[in-house]
Order: sequence, then structure tokens, then C-alpha cells
Amino acid sequence: MMLKPIKTQKIYEKIVDQIGQLVAEGQLKPGDRLPSERELVERFQVSRASIREAISALEMMGLIEVRSGEGTYIRVVNIDSVVAPLAWMLFIEKDTDLELYEARKILEVQAAGLAAERAEEDEINEMFEALEIMRIDLEHHRLGEEADHHFHYAIARATHNKILFRLMNTISDTMRKTLQSSRSKLYEDHSTPEKLYEEHYLLYEAIKNHDVVRAQKLMLEHLVGVENYLAKYMLSDVE
Repeated sequence: MMLKPIKTQKIYEKIVDQIGQLVAEGQLKPGDRLPSERELVERFQVSRASIREAISALEMMGLIEVRSGEGTYIRVVNIDSVVAPLAWMLFIEKDTDLELYEARKILEVQAAGLAAERAEEDEINEMFEALEIMRIDLEHHRLGEEADHHFHYAIARATHNKILFRLMNTISDTMRKTLQSSRSKLYEDHSTPEKLYEEHYLLYEAIKNHDVVRAQKLMLEHLVGVENYLAKYMLSDVE
């Protein structure tokens, strides 16, 4: 087990990140005992306070279990302990907008298909309500990132897949920030707002009509379009 000295700010977060990575990579397995507090202080080359903060955070995330008089152990893996390292990665890492869109293509294209297959009336109504807010935002020249986020979240809920829903919930805060940033860039072209609204409305209709193939196709086209524009925008910034 390779633990690296910590030399940057937000020390306890870096400790959490390293241990989370070891769990994700399988180097630490459920039931494994972590080194003692003294050993962790020596290996990470940090203060006891930083180690205690990290242990407290890991325990709240569900990655570890502190057993009085016995030590600290990696917990049996469940969905919470799987997505927790992802939440920390998204919190710590910067400039991941395009990577997030790549991940969204993997998650949300399939989610659109499952939603088209499984969505119930109240979930379809939730998507429509988000669209109505989006339309009003469009009329008042607002970005509409909250309605956009709510629309995609409603699709995730309509999949009736608890793991997928939890994953979407885990990255929801990052998605909301990214959607706001993305729309600010996209809206520099005045034809974009109406185009985005139309894309969402067509996707809503496909899900409402339980057209799995069309829902997946429309979701992929929507995400690829936004991703391509962002890539072009970021490239122009570099130039």
C-alpha cells in the first residue's frame, strides 16, 4: 500500500482522496484494517489533527468503520461507498467540464432509453414542469440552468434504477455549476437558447411516447452538440 506525503493545502481532503483511490483501485478491500493514527501521521507526514479530520470525513462518507478498541476498517462496499470517492474527486478536481460531458454521454444516453421504457405519469409531468420553467426563462432572457438541471434529474428518476439515480444525485451539484457555466458560453450565440429548448422538448416527447431508440438518439445528439461547442470555446480561449 503506497501512501504519499501530503504537501498541499486542504490536507485532510488529500488524505481522503488517496485512501478513496486505494479503495477504488482495489488496493484496500472491505475488512482491511487501516494503519494506526500514529502510523498514518508518519506515512503522510502530517499532523494528528489532519488525520483525525480525514478519518471523520471518511467515516461520514461510509468508506470506513471505526471500532472502539480495535481500529479503523474499510467497510463492506455498497453504492454509497462506491460513489463517495467520485463526489470527492469532483469536489477537488478542477477544469473537468468536458470530462463530465463524456461521463454524461455514458450515463444519460442509457438513462434516456430507460426513462422512455419505464417513466410513469408523474415523472413525465415533472419533466414537462421543468420545460415550462425553461420556456419562461427563455422568454425573460434568463439562463435557465436550474430548469435544465431539474429536467435531466427527472429523467434519472424515471429510470427506476437506484444506482443510476444515486450516481446522478452524487454529481448533481457539479452538474448544476457546469450547466450554468455551459449556458453562459452557449448563449453567446443568440440562436442557441431556443435551439436548446427545442432539443429538450423533443426529448420529452420521445420519453412521453415511450420511444426508446429516439430518446437515446436525441439525448446523444444534445450532449454531443453542447460538448462540441464547449470544446471549440475552450480552444478559442487558449488561442
